[in-house]
Amino acid sequence: MDVVVRDRRLRWPIAAHFEAAIRGQIVRSVDRRAKYILIGFDAGTMILHLGMSGSLRLVKRDIPPQAHDHWDIGVDSGWVLRFHDPRRFGSLHWTETDPTLHPLLAKLAPEPLSEAFDGEYLYRATRKRNVAVKQLIMNSQLVVGVGNIYASEALFRARVSPRRAARRLTRKEAAALAQAIKDVLGQAIDIGGTTLRDYVNADGAPGYFRQKLFVYERAGARCRVCKSSIKQFVQGQRSTYWCSTCQR
Repeated sequence: MDVVVRDRRLRWPIAAHFEAAIRGQIVRSVDRRAKYILIGFDAGTMILHLGMSGSLRLVKRDIPPQAHDHWDIGVDSGWVLRFHDPRRFGSLHWTETDPTLHPLLAKLAPEPLSEAFDGEYLYRATRKRNVAVKQLIMNSQLVVGVGNIYASEALFRARVSPRRAARRLTRKEAAALAQAIKDVLGQAIDIGGTTLRDYVNADGAPGYFRQKLFVYERAGARCRVCKSSIKQFVQGQRSTYWCSTCQR
């Protein structure tokens, strides 16, 4: 295995010893924690984050790099794992210890599709929290992987207002919201994610979950359930979409 770093200036600079650490190593595992990709080797683990505009592609070694192709990892078969990131918000870290103890991962909350995340967990976690429930479920110290789109959609399915103070969730509502988060994420995964602008999957195909959205980016349109007008407001510097009739 070989590696070429063209630009170290990502969200955090790529460590100067990275190339020496990985050169000649064999990939032993590929895993994920929240939005981080973990590639394991005998000597350590690469921790990758794609940021807002990053992507990984497998290309033939002889294909010339384009602008914003910041690093390559080449394997013996002649293929290269190439990282492309116009905004440079992505990151690459190397650790030779347990990756779950890395500062970026150590405080992350349960995965939303795991058994650790359920209605009872969500109910207990919200008891003394006055923050709006939508902002709380997007907090990676409560649950990881619930972004702006899926938070709005899950709250709609659970019939909970995004403005509701988290501590006001009943146990029944917490169970409904936890299940709605699982359902929304599971359905999105099944049909390739949500393409709003430039997102494509590893094969270059767009995600089709946008066609299933009930509220996100549908301000002014009729609610698919009650026919009221979908509303929009800014919450935590992010756009929130909701139906004031269906969600209380």
